[in-house]
Amino acid sequence: MKRERRIKIIATLGPASATEEMCAKLFEAGVDVFRINMSHTQRETLAEKIAMLRGLEAKFRRPVGILADLQGPKLRVGQFGGDGGAMLEKGARFVLNSDPSPGDAKRVHLPHPEILSALEPGHHLILDDGKLRLVVEKASPEQAVTKVLVGGRLSSRKGVSLPDTTIAVSAMTEKDRADAEVAAEVGVDWIALSFVQRPEDMAELRKIVRGRALALAKIEKPQAVTRMEEIIDASDAIMVARGDLGVEMPLEKVPGTQKRLTRMARLKGKPVVVATQMLESMITSPVPTRAEVSDVATAVFEGADAVMLSAESAAGQYPVEAVTMMNRIAEEVENDAVYRSILDSQSNEPEATGADAIAKAAHEIAETLNLKAICAWTSSGSTAFRIARERPNSTVIALTPNRATARRLTLVWGVHAIVTKDASDADDMAFRACKFAVREHYAKLGDRVIVVAGVPFGTPGATNMVRIAFVAQEHVAKA
Repeated sequence: MKRERRIKIIATLGPASATEEMCAKLFEAGVDVFRINMSHTQRETLAEKIAMLRGLEAKFRRPVGILADLQGPKLRVGQFGGDGGAMLEKGARFVLNSDPSPGDAKRVHLPHPEILSALEPGHHLILDDGKLRLVVEKASPEQAVTKVLVGGRLSSRKGVSLPDTTIAVSAMTEKDRADAEVAAEVGVDWIALSFVQRPEDMAELRKIVRGRALALAKIEKPQAVTRMEEIIDASDAIMVARGDLGVEMPLEKVPGTQKRLTRMARLKGKPVVVATQMLESMITSPVPTRAEVSDVATAVFEGADAVMLSAESAAGQYPVEAVTMMNRIAEEVENDAVYRSILDSQSNEPEATGADAIAKAAHEIAETLNLKAICAWTSSGSTAFRIARERPNSTVIALTPNRATARRLTLVWGVHAIVTKDASDADDMAFRACKFAVREHYAKLGDRVIVVAGVPFGTPGATNMVRIAFVAQEHVAKA
C-alpha cells in the first residue's frame, strides 16, 4: 500500500474511531500512526486496542504505528463553596494557599505544595485554559498573594498553568509510570510524555520503557522551549503541542516557536510532530477553514515528519473526511516546486560519523543520478532515521527483519518500511532491494536504486556501504 506523500499522518482514537471498521477506513484514507490518549484509556483495555490495530497490518500489508500519549500531571485549584465558583475582579487581590477549606472570592485552596514552594513575585498563573490570569505579589510555602490581571469566573477544580515557574517534581505521575510500563509491555511503538520541563524527565521515561518503545517529548511549556536542544537530545522525537503551549505563552509567539522547534529537531535528526487544532472546525464541519488548510500546509512546508489530528478523529463528526483532507493538503504541498526549494535551503551538515557520512552521500548520489529510491537495510532503524534527516527527493525504503523497527519508522518522514528477512550477502541485498522497489511501485524495469547497508549484515550502527543497483527483468518477475 503506497502513500503519495512523505509527511506522515497521526490520528487520535476516540468514540468516533473506536471500531476496527472505522480504523480501517482511516488507515485507507491516509493514517500512518494511531494515537491512544491515556487520559481516556483504561490500562485493562489497552491490549485489546493494540490487537485491533495490529489486525490492520495483515489486511493492508503495511506496518501500523501506535503512539501512547501519557496524561501527565494535572494541576488544579481546589473546591469553592456556595455554587462552586467565584468571580475574580480585575485588579483585586486573590490568595492561593494550603488551607483545604472551600474557597470564595478572596482565596482558594491550591492542593500542590510544590507550586507554592516554587512561586516567586512576578510569576504568572494562568487559570482555566487561559481565561484568567494572575501575577504573584508575595509568595511563601503556605500561600501566594496575587493580583488579578484578567478577571472572570473561576470554578472548582479548574486547571492551573505556570509559564514562569519550574516545578521541582517529575513530569510523570504514578498513573503515567504505570501506564508507560503497561504500554511498553503490550507493544506500543512510541510513548509520548506530557508537560516535559527538562531532559531528566525524558531520562525517567526511558528508564521505565527500557528500549521496548521509543520516547517522544511533548513540548508544551515555555521551560521546555528554553531547554529545547537538551530535551531533543534526550528524546527519540518531539511533538509541538500547540494547545497548552498557546496557553502558557502569548499566542503570537507560537508560530515562531513551532518553526524553531521543527528546525532544531531536523538538525538533530529527530522526528518532529506538529499537533493541536490543525483541522479543528472539521469536528463539526465536513470542510475546514482556509486558515486551517494553510496551517497544515505550513507544517508540511517546514519539513515536519508528521501532522496530527486530535478531536477531529477522536470525537468529530467527520473523521474520515478530516484524514482525507489532511492527506490531500500534504500531497498538494509536496508537489509544489517551492516545497523542494525550502527543504533544500535547510540542508544540514552530517555529524562526523561514518553512518552520517554514508547517509549524506546516499542522498547526494540519488539526487545527482535521479535514482528512484534509496533502499536502506536497517536493523534498529537508525540508518533510515539518518537518511530521512537529509529529506531526499527519492523515496526511502527501509528493509528490516524487525517488525518493531518497521512500526517505529511509520512516524518518520519519507520512510516506507518493509519487514523481510536479513540479506545473506551483498548480491542478495541488492536483488531484494530492487524487487521490493518494483513490488511497492517505486521503481520499474530499467530504473536504478541506491542500496545502503552495513557490513557485517544485521549489526546495528554499522552502516558503511553504498551500492547502485539496476532494476532488471528478474527483479520484475520476482516482485
